[in-house]
Amino acid sequence: RQSTPQQIERHQESTRLQYALVERAVHFGWPRERVVVIDDDLGRTGKTVEGRIGFQRLVAEVSLGHVGLVLGIKMSRLARSCRDWHQLLEICALFDTLIADPEGVYDPGGCYNDRFLLGLKATMSEAELHILEARMLDARMAKARRGELGKPVPMGYVRRPSGEIVLDPDKQA
Repeated sequence: RQSTPQQIERHQESTRLQYALVERAVHFGWPRERVVVIDDDLGRTGKTVEGRIGFQRLVAEVSLGHVGLVLGIKMSRLARSCRDWHQLLEICALFDTLIADPEGVYDPGGCYNDRFLLGLKATMSEAELHILEARMLDARMAKARRGELGKPVPMGYVRRPSGEIVLDPDKQA
């Protein structure tokens, strides 16, 4: 999953790695025809499940007992909300669904340490999101204090190098 449309465009290697997970599932013993790629959430943030049809579909499929393994590159990014992540963990535990990433294969229903580690990773991921947001806000505030915070100008106007905003000389604009 990529969080924004810009990430999909600029970070194609990450997307390729995600699609290559099909081969990893086959390596683990799943028949290729039984491996399902859920990529509906590309370009959407993992901050909430709202509008994330893919995550909702994943939870539904696990709760129907249709999933044996949830496989990802960085599982803690699957949901950046502890509430959403723990809901998935609980359902995986109830339906004996394994979770795997490059660091290991986890059994949230059969191994307390696996469940604990996955929960800890989710907590750290959620905290990381807040830390990143705070850093971006601090950077914007520092620019604003220096008088360098530029906001987009409305359609039909342009910003001169001096910073002055004037009508766009292009009459079509």
